[in-house]
Amino acid sequence: MKIQKKIELKQKRRWRIRKKVAGTEERPRLSVHFSNKHIYAQAINDVDGKTLVFVSTLAKDMRDKKLKANVDGASVIGKAFGEKAKKSGIGAVVFDRNGRKYHGCVKTFADAAREAGLEF
Repeated sequence: MKIQKKIELKQKRRWRIRKKVAGTEERPRLSVHFSNKHIYAQAINDVDGKTLVFVSTLAKDMRDKKLKANVDGASVIGKAFGEKAKKSGIGAVVFDRNGRKYHGCVKTFADAAREAGLEF
């Protein structure tokens, strides 16, 4: 019962954030998800419903680094995402923290992406 309530509250936070955050062609939505083991980040054009850039700890080039879903992994993935987005021609994004607090891993990911050249 308690776990179900936590899941419902997180989903409400996601919906509350998504009401305000939407990605376009010029400024896609940067959605970041942290599971217990891995980190997933993608730039999404919500108008067309397409993913423009995707990076995760499961990618072949990242798998060799043995990254985890912690602050160290978040900084590496954030930097890699920023560089890949720049190569794809994305300069500015809207940040979607996916119901999590802007603290710890999420903040580290965002700072690393900013250092790589993304604006948000």
